[in-house]
Amino acid sequence: MRSAVFWRSGSQIVAQMITWATTFLVIRLLSPEDYGLVAMAALVVIFLSLMEGFGFASSLIQRESVSKKELRQVFGLLILINVTLAGIQFLIAPLAAAYFKQPELVEILRVQTLLYFITPFLALPFAILSRELEYRKLAIANLIGSVAGAATALTMAVMGYGVWTLVFSPIVMFAVRATCMTVAARSLIWPSFSFRGASAIIGFGGALTVTQFFWFLQSQSDIFIAGRIYEAYDIGLYTTSLFLAQILVSKFVPPLNDVAFAAYSTMHREKRPLGPAFANSARLILTATLPFYFGLAITAEPLVQAILGEQWLEIIPIVSLLAFAMPFMTLQILFEPAINALGRPGISVRISICGAIIMATGFLLGVSYGIIGLAWAWLIAMPILTCVTMAMSMPTIGVSLRQLAGAVLPGLSASLAMAIIVVGIDALLPPLSPLMRLLVLAGAGMAAYAALLLLFARELVAEMWDLIVRRQTAPA
Repeated sequence: MRSAVFWRSGSQIVAQMITWATTFLVIRLLSPEDYGLVAMAALVVIFLSLMEGFGFASSLIQRESVSKKELRQVFGLLILINVTLAGIQFLIAPLAAAYFKQPELVEILRVQTLLYFITPFLALPFAILSRELEYRKLAIANLIGSVAGAATALTMAVMGYGVWTLVFSPIVMFAVRATCMTVAARSLIWPSFSFRGASAIIGFGGALTVTQFFWFLQSQSDIFIAGRIYEAYDIGLYTTSLFLAQILVSKFVPPLNDVAFAAYSTMHREKRPLGPAFANSARLILTATLPFYFGLAITAEPLVQAILGEQWLEIIPIVSLLAFAMPFMTLQILFEPAINALGRPGISVRISICGAIIMATGFLLGVSYGIIGLAWAWLIAMPILTCVTMAMSMPTIGVSLRQLAGAVLPGLSASLAMAIIVVGIDALLPPLSPLMRLLVLAGAGMAAYAALLLLFARELVAEMWDLIVRRQTAPA
């Protein structure tokens, strides 16, 4: 598991550094309208992708043993589902364009059907390699795919392809990644379209699919509600704000959850308690992520000015609000892999239903106040959803409120103190360029956070050092 975390998170960091460097350059070259159009198209793609079969492939990770027949059945199921989804998206593209009143969406959505033909060659090898904790091979595939996608994005943006830059770069990235993963897992097998005896796989995958459906309602209802009311320009501002705020929670935490699901599944098969491991995992992840969220909230102004450019200044207050909601989202999504590893996807379904209701209600109320209202909806609704998730999940996992509070406290208290220090330093600074101001504040924040942890949580620092640098066992 330590090796898996090292390769999965390490590769994700390197891949994201490549992607971010390219993304920020591309953002400066494209317009908010381009991002708004892609966000609207993504609503359709993400909705249909809920049924693309990753849940069925994930059942292979959770099962005690997997036969060659089951691999062929899952591969056949993935192909059948995704070919069907590609046809559906091709046909409904005009309807989506009419709903959002954006004719350009027809061509965009039809080109994006290529993603479904790639999915079977991503999902199956990912499940095989994850089951074996072969994250080094996944890491290499991830890096190669990220480089290919970044190169495509930068080239097309410079050449003036506009919105098509955002359409083709992920297609290239996933195609290259799928090719590398298929070779690494040797998963190019003959599919089986006979599903006799596959009821357990279909049942587990179906439960995860239902969970993902309600997760879609929770995470995409903002675009569905606002996309018909606001112009593409406003949607582009909002989604770019969300991209900045969710950089960690959407890019780094899911890979760690992939490893956690495989590791928790192994622990469950060995009848070992998950509670202490879950609390320790939450402590390490929150200690690493909380200072970023607090730092982003208080440095949003120089960051946007220096990195994104003058055309994005309107998103500064939105980014600050969203950043304060992300700690709750980070904690909330840590529960799902533990619940699923215990073979209790029904709990995840109920949590997702609550999430869909809570978040959609917040967006319905907030949309009347503009895109800043959507940001406030995140900040109010996400803590409520996190509390609901804790109440439903903690008894099953075997972790107490006291244990969880102890896991959160070191990173939270140090992050709050760091934020106060940085705000004080910012008030004392002379006039500086946005980039210099950002560098000074970021450097001061990192130094303050490190010093606070060394003073008040030295054991935690030693534990993280051993796990990340020395790759030695961290105590549970």
